[in-house]
Amino acid sequence: MTYQSPTQDIQFALETLANLEKLATLPGLEDATTDVVAQMIEEGGKFFSDELAPTNWDADQAGCSLENGVVRTYEKFPELYAQYRETGWIGAAYDPEIGGLGLPWAVNAAGQEMLFAANMSFSLCPLLSQGAIEAIEAHGSPDQRAKYLERLVTGEWSGTMNLTEPHAGSDVGALKSRAEPQPDGTYRIFGQKIYITFGEHDMADNIIHLVLARTPGAPAGTKGISLFIVPKFLVNDDGSLGARNDAKCIKLEEKLGIHASPTCVMQYGDDDGAVGYMIGPENGGMACMFTMMNNARLSVGIQGLGIAERAYQHALAYAKDRVQSAKIGGTSKDSVRIIEHPDVRRNLLLMKSQIEAFRGMAYHATSHIDIARRADDRDEAAKAQRRVDLLTPIVKGWGTDIACEIASTGVQIHGGMGFVEETGAAQHYRDARILPIYEGTNGIQALDLIGRKLARDRGRSVDEMMAEMQAVVDALNAADHVTLRAIAARLAPAMADLHAASDYLLQTAGENMPSAAVGATPYLTLWGTVAGGWVMAAEALEATRRLADGDENQAFLETKLVSARFFADQLLPRSSGLLEAVRSSTDEVIGLDEAAF
Repeated sequence: MTYQSPTQDIQFALETLANLEKLATLPGLEDATTDVVAQMIEEGGKFFSDELAPTNWDADQAGCSLENGVVRTYEKFPELYAQYRETGWIGAAYDPEIGGLGLPWAVNAAGQEMLFAANMSFSLCPLLSQGAIEAIEAHGSPDQRAKYLERLVTGEWSGTMNLTEPHAGSDVGALKSRAEPQPDGTYRIFGQKIYITFGEHDMADNIIHLVLARTPGAPAGTKGISLFIVPKFLVNDDGSLGARNDAKCIKLEEKLGIHASPTCVMQYGDDDGAVGYMIGPENGGMACMFTMMNNARLSVGIQGLGIAERAYQHALAYAKDRVQSAKIGGTSKDSVRIIEHPDVRRNLLLMKSQIEAFRGMAYHATSHIDIARRADDRDEAAKAQRRVDLLTPIVKGWGTDIACEIASTGVQIHGGMGFVEETGAAQHYRDARILPIYEGTNGIQALDLIGRKLARDRGRSVDEMMAEMQAVVDALNAADHVTLRAIAARLAPAMADLHAASDYLLQTAGENMPSAAVGATPYLTLWGTVAGGWVMAAEALEATRRLADGDENQAFLETKLVSARFFADQLLPRSSGLLEAVRSSTDEVIGLDEAAF
């Protein structure tokens, strides 16, 4: 059940798909050189592998408890959180002026991957803080930024997002929590929020809740929602902690997975009302929410990457140790380790190749956050933002779908022992299963992809990325290399299928959106599959170049070529079936009488 941070492949993906050298030319990132980042990844990997990862199983078994409004986390979490704060990774991508390290967002993503793999339950506390930081930095007043940002960035305080109510899940506009204005400019918050991750805990000195609520007379639906900062402890003018606010956890949810993460039912305003401070304009809460959510959706995708990597390492270790049955086609009747059996090897390569494809995609997406925010060329910045917008639902949706598949394959490789809790394989599957659900279900990600990302700009961002993919295909074909040309022969028709699906949905969305929506999920899967093939093709090109230059990491680079070829041969052919799924059966789905289900 050990985990070793895959620092070599992380660094390779950062250099190849995130283009670290280019990021280091952006204003404010000049110190983020390849060598500096490599050292950060190596040192961070030691903490995640040696200190945090060994607690994953014990924390899952211990869970957390609620007594008299106080939540106690796993006994080692408070000290581990203090150690994690010292590493600086909580604020890796934020400005040093507010306590951050000033690293690129892609490097932050690499740190997140290792954190999530080491202990997913623990990781959710700093993950939610990141959403709060983003919202306050983007929408907070100067006073709010001065009061809260540095302490959130350094991890002294943690943050939460309070969106969901018992009757208002994906339909955020149905929420009923209310905010009553006070003469001093504050508000009193009343209402109940559910599924609040780390809504109460014992790891940080204060918790800064960001709460959606309605002011008196607000318009119905999402146009009448405002966002409020509601601290667990009120903060005095000198920065010290004051009175306990009227906000408390009244229940911890019993969950399938992430047992060591307290998922709270939060009650605001049992007495005089929780003191809240409006952030952003009145009725502008949805814009603030999407600032939090877009960041969180990328991070949830990277959670999938982390848990998939851990499940793979777990299954690989078991396959190298478990002895069962004679080798197929061998002359001896002696049993061999199951890693020598063809189907087990196929499953392991299926896990490995998809993880590598997903890693490159996630780092590529997050690298464009910095380009969008820092590039001097406005056109370049705008194009980078379009790339982030396009890839966010794909990283979140496709990435977490395959994370569940990979974790399930990990259980399968263990055989019957995978179904037994003591091996730990089942925990990865249980923990992964929430990922396609929270921060916007994957069905919502698919609708976002065809609606906001494809139809809204008439396919502009899709065309831009397809052009970049085509350049890789051209480079593959130009190379005098059998493997590279074989990959190109798989990638080119898959790209044609993606192009055809995009054209179909562009036309259909304008004529019949319900019909287009039926094809949204297979379209998202198609995008992830083809983009994953492009990532592996780009990495194969880079591996070939380094091998030709005599790079000392020959075994790693040759294995990269095998992994890329496997992805191309085994996964890219699925594109034709996904294209047909996008274009077919819409009448049956829409027209079937409800009673027939």
